Amino acid sequence: MFITRRSLIVGAGALSTVPLLATAQTPERNFTHSVASGEPGPDSVLLWTRCVVPGGGAGEVTAEIAEQPDMTGARVVGAQITGPWRDYTVKLTADGLKPDRWYWFRFVAPDGTRSPIGRTRTLPADGVRTWRAAIFSCSNLGFGFFNAYAHAAARDDLDCSIHLGDYFYEYGPDHYPATSQLIAGREPQPHAETVHLADYRQRYASYRADPDLRALHERLPMIAQWDDHESANDSWEGGAQNHNPATQGDWNQRRAASMQAYREWMPVSDEPWKSYDIGALATLFRTETRLLGRTRQPDLAPMFKAADPAAALRAFRDGAWQDPGATMMGWQQESWLNHALAASVRSGRPWQVVGFGTIMGRTMMPADAATWTNGKPNSYFMDGVIAAKAGLPFNFDNWGGYPAARARFLRQVQALGGSTVLISGDSHNAWAYDLAQDGHAAAVEFAGHSVTSPGFESGTDGDPRRIAADIIRTNAELKWCDTSRRGYMAMTIAPDRVTNDWIMLDTVKRRTPAATIGHSATVRRRFNVMS
Repeated sequence: MFITRRSLIVGAGALSTVPLLATAQTPERNFTHSVASGEPGPDSVLLWTRCVVPGGGAGEVTAEIAEQPDMTGARVVGAQITGPWRDYTVKLTADGLKPDRWYWFRFVAPDGTRSPIGRTRTLPADGVRTWRAAIFSCSNLGFGFFNAYAHAAARDDLDCSIHLGDYFYEYGPDHYPATSQLIAGREPQPHAETVHLADYRQRYASYRADPDLRALHERLPMIAQWDDHESANDSWEGGAQNHNPATQGDWNQRRAASMQAYREWMPVSDEPWKSYDIGALATLFRTETRLLGRTRQPDLAPMFKAADPAAALRAFRDGAWQDPGATMMGWQQESWLNHALAASVRSGRPWQVVGFGTIMGRTMMPADAATWTNGKPNSYFMDGVIAAKAGLPFNFDNWGGYPAARARFLRQVQALGGSTVLISGDSHNAWAYDLAQDGHAAAVEFAGHSVTSPGFESGTDGDPRRIAADIIRTNAELKWCDTSRRGYMAMTIAPDRVTNDWIMLDTVKRRTPAATIGHSATVRRRFNVMS
């Protein structure tokens, strides 16, 4: 099995010269955050805006859609009454559309003011034409500019955008990033951690004021799912690492507030998980792996403090770690996904593409990690090395903490006999895995790097190429990785293959979309390994 490396120069001419969008369209008087779209189907799409009614009361907002950029021949989609109870957001579904078409849309406020015009696209109803999406995760406003969004928004070869989570970060000032790391002018509102509904709403408003994020939403429909930072770091069904009930109240109230604000501010339906048929080519699955069914992540910290840490880790490895009751998705969603995958395979669609918030690929810390920091102590890497000696991964917040659930999923896709591709985020770094179960190939995973959030390079001093080589050498499933650059993935689905490009930005410290293709990998139908 081999991964095809592509030079940073190959294809760079087409990418690095993409012009920076000087600004997204300026929102009109009532429309504070322009427009967006999502949940595409073959004959429908969800349209979004925010319209603050003068005086702060209720108002009725109308949506229009057309097949021409200048809105010639526009027809009314419908109207919605909005107000402070939903933070003045508006979501309407346009039905009766033609498949595989570009559409343009806008909204009309109660006083006749019109919103900026957005562009969206329906999914194919049949056929197997090539389909392409930009895939994002981990967008921290304070760490840099959203050049990945700008780059994707300026492209003319994308059908859709996909966001796998950490659309924003919940932290207060001087935490992540620290004040010394903060890019001037990019401190999000409110100047406090997001805990209550008003906080989450204000954080969305702050992020959505970014012109490059607005431009992406104006240009492409988005299929979005949350990960942890839309609520709190390392969240699960019953709590989060970054939630203190003594000072921040009941977790269920905070979780409910985060979910409500997400559904208000994002162009998403209220379904927690969903499938999208891309003609006869593929089915894309949106999942939920944080707030509704995930059991608590394992915590190795007490084992490192035990009288015999190695023995404690071995006991955990052979016992609690294997608990089949530990789930990422919960049993209801597992059953839904199993049936939906089977239906897609039976339909004859060549590809099943599953979006997860976190990485499934098995990844252990190399023993060489001790040399990555030039002698400076780093407990994250050192604890990972100790865990690896016991045969354990270094991250238990991703699928590494849920091996029984991982095995159930991979055995299911093996039994179905289709061609499964996983897309995932969360880690801030770029990875390509050939996933196996019981000694046999099961699926391929394309794991995306972050829009701005720092990766391994923030805690290491070594050559990133050497660090990547160390990690690959240690992990059989891992075929390629990059631990130092930001950007997004561009996935192309064709009848006989799926190709993924990792787009690497030149920088996030200043506003420029300059980027190159850092790597490409391809999986051919029914091979379930990359070539």
